[in-house]
Amino acid sequence: MEHGPHEDEFRRQRLANLEALKARGIAPYGKAFPRDGRIADLRAGFAENRVVRMSGRLMTMREMGKSIFADVNDGSGRFQVYVRKNDLGDDAFSAFQLLDLGDVIGIEGEMFTTKMGEPTVKVNAWTLLSKSLLPLPEKWHGLQDVDTRYRKRYLDLIANPEVRKVFDQRIAIVREIRACLHERGFQEVETPMMQPMAGGAAANPFKTHYEALNCDMFLRIAPELYLKRLMVGGFDKVFELNRNFRNEGLSRFHNPEFTMIEVYQAYGDMRTMMDIVQDMILRSAREVIGSLQVGAADQPVNLTPPWREVTYHELVREAIGEDWFDLDLTGAKARAHEKHLHIDPAWTMTELTQEVFEKLVEKTLIDPTFVTRLPAALVPLAKPCDDDPSLVDVFELVIGGREIAPGYSELNDPLIQRARFLEQAGGDAAKIDEDFLTALEHGMPPAGGMGVGIDRLVMVLTGAESIRDVILFPQLKPRT
Repeated sequence: MEHGPHEDEFRRQRLANLEALKARGIAPYGKAFPRDGRIADLRAGFAENRVVRMSGRLMTMREMGKSIFADVNDGSGRFQVYVRKNDLGDDAFSAFQLLDLGDVIGIEGEMFTTKMGEPTVKVNAWTLLSKSLLPLPEKWHGLQDVDTRYRKRYLDLIANPEVRKVFDQRIAIVREIRACLHERGFQEVETPMMQPMAGGAAANPFKTHYEALNCDMFLRIAPELYLKRLMVGGFDKVFELNRNFRNEGLSRFHNPEFTMIEVYQAYGDMRTMMDIVQDMILRSAREVIGSLQVGAADQPVNLTPPWREVTYHELVREAIGEDWFDLDLTGAKARAHEKHLHIDPAWTMTELTQEVFEKLVEKTLIDPTFVTRLPAALVPLAKPCDDDPSLVDVFELVIGGREIAPGYSELNDPLIQRARFLEQAGGDAAKIDEDFLTALEHGMPPAGGMGVGIDRLVMVLTGAESIRDVILFPQLKPRT
């Protein structure tokens, strides 16, 4: 265990206090302490002379001779307590003086209002529940170092109430999303997170080895192919909210372990998904944020319907020229260079166009925008458009300059699906999920499906600047 010199000094003093408390017969790590509610609820239900039991972490202490004012916080909020020698007696009062900031205590007492108008609990008895051996971040400056905040999230949550608020909001947003789907008759299911083939998206997977079966396995990059198997089996409205894993870069918008919800409705289509995703996001904004004006102050997002719908080709033309799709590959590369885009000489026209979309278009779409009719090569699991099989019947919902949710009219033709998989695999049949294709050949009803990135959605709704600010324990490079 490594501590700084100041922490070692504080720890020695706290250990001495621990021993002094034990000498008085006070156990430093107590038992269960039934309480009358969280501090936030007790403050909301404040009533003069009400007798309460509450618990929390000791955050401040102000000694005033034979009395002490202290603040206790349980994560939901703070409550002032008033400790008086005349009420507790000499032994319990002097023992209270041995407590340190950060100690977790239980309080029994009566509510009253001080002359300064502060709701307070006059302590009749107290119990030590957990002794803190290391100090909390300094009171006024809090925990500022970003790397330490992410590595020691427990201290971040104690020191910075606004951080706790973001995660309370995330929890509430997930609850609203689930409620929205349950009310529509969807069933929540679970599919394998360890799979023999990493399918359902194009991404680099994490690889592991299954000792009992003596075979390689992959952490899933998406649950899509298993959820579609369920639709073949007769589940007509399903969703899964869980983790996906992609062995790719770390950035403000990417974490290799991330939360996603995938939703499928038989006999629906892409527009069915449009309706659902708009409903769940509007509901979350209204119920959790309390407004349809969300996001950071320097880049506000207006969620007020109707949301814009525009084709992929229209947006690309707006960004790089009306004649873009008339250019040959050489001319297109020259145009891209004029726009200062860094391109791979091996890119096809489709790949080059996608780079134009990602670098010149996507970041400009701040208010919700459904981008439709994407190239089929980009979305191999989607149904072709009736009027142009080179395009697919999909949307990408972009909010705050980032993709939040793709939605499809799902491809249920096993012959086209096989051809798409083969093309995606560069003709290598060994990379095709034959079990999924076999399921599809038994007949999957027409369906709409989508995936919503929960982490990015929470970023949009709360105005968080980095994905690490909305994940309790983000992935970080180990300290050497």
